[in-house]
Amino acid sequence: MLACMRRTGTTALSALALILAGCGDTPPVVDKVAIEKTVKAVEASIQKASVAKDAAAFSSSYADNAVFMSSGAEALKGRPAIRASMATMFADPALKLDFAADRVEISDAGDMAATRGNYTLAVTDPATKKVIHDKGSYVTVFRKQTDGAWKAVLDIITSEVAPAPMPAPKTAAVAKKKGKKKR
Repeated sequence: MLACMRRTGTTALSALALILAGCGDTPPVVDKVAIEKTVKAVEASIQKASVAKDAAAFSSSYADNAVFMSSGAEALKGRPAIRASMATMFADPALKLDFAADRVEISDAGDMAATRGNYTLAVTDPATKKVIHDKGSYVTVFRKQTDGAWKAVLDIITSEVAPAPMPAPKTAAVAKKKGKKKR
């Protein structure tokens, strides 16, 4: 009986040691190479959707609460806003968007990643109806979702093209005309 109690005690102590070892501070191993490959694949699907001018496919790579920001425009908040804006942009026959990441950063916890790259864009200017060309940089932050999928949660593009100069105020032109006298 004493031997049986010792075996039970030893077994219980061993099991407790294994359980406590599993509760240590050692974080799980993060496969950053696999995450980078997955995030690049998501970004490639966004690029493919932009070439196909498919707003639904484009926005499906964004989280429900994602934010998309670009120079000179109000931030798009949420997947529906991103989809609607992309549908409008994709309706432009002159649209050509190309982008590629040159850097991918992955959090040590393996739950977030960010890409950084450059883009080129050709679109029709609504005011002049002429095709304009833009280029710049972007940062996209991705988060691993509860279902394991990676979705963009924040997308920021910054143009390198200087904005068009502001037109001169009309009041100055009117003042000059009033100051001239007829001879």
